Amino acid sequence: MNGAQPVELDVPQGGVSVHPAVEVSSDPGVAPTIEPSDDTVVDGRSARSAKTRDAIADALLDLLTDRTLRPTAKEIAQRAGVSVRSVYVHFDDLEDLFCVAANRHFTRIAPMLTPVPATGTLSDRAHALVRQRVRLYAKIGAVGRATRLHAESSPTLARIVRDAQSRSRLDIQRVFARELGTMTADDGRKTVAVLDLLTSADAWQTLRVQNDLDVETARRCLADAIVVQLGAGAR
Repeated sequence: MNGAQPVELDVPQGGVSVHPAVEVSSDPGVAPTIEPSDDTVVDGRSARSAKTRDAIADALLDLLTDRTLRPTAKEIAQRAGVSVRSVYVHFDDLEDLFCVAANRHFTRIAPMLTPVPATGTLSDRAHALVRQRVRLYAKIGAVGRATRLHAESSPTLARIVRDAQSRSRLDIQRVFARELGTMTADDGRKTVAVLDLLTSADAWQTLRVQNDLDVETARRCLADAIVVQLGAGAR
């Protein structure tokens, strides 16, 4: 018979073995066919699932960037080009989706932020820290505001916000260690709290939006306030 049927091959010592998924025809003019293995099928399905999951998370981030701070599952699905059911297949609920998207966004922007040197004059460090925070808030944008908004009802997002605030305070302590080191422990703690407020997104929003200050003026106000605060605490 000339049909394609599996045949058993006796492979000599040092010969070439045939993968079980390869079907060899008894007709030498017919090329071997390769049946996809179960692992290949699973890998392909996993890749498609990951791609859909990423598309849904990116759709949420796009909506937040467009200032839709409380998008519905329907809006997210439409932006991602999937069904509403698909949203809930890949995520437990909208809170789960929001947490994944927020982490995805913050992970993307983290490498863009260069640590502020802990050397130089107090004024230089104050201006450098403010510039870094301003860049950070510009990159986080509406996603950061939405994260803080949803954190009120989401324990996971609240933890993400608390972790970010903790890292902010540690960075302040590192950059201004020289000045803080001259204070008592209690004065140092209170000074860090004030500097944390001065360099917060809310402070920046207040200066820029509520008080209508331009970027350079707002930056200078914050840096000057940091210098005054550290100078007062050191006395």
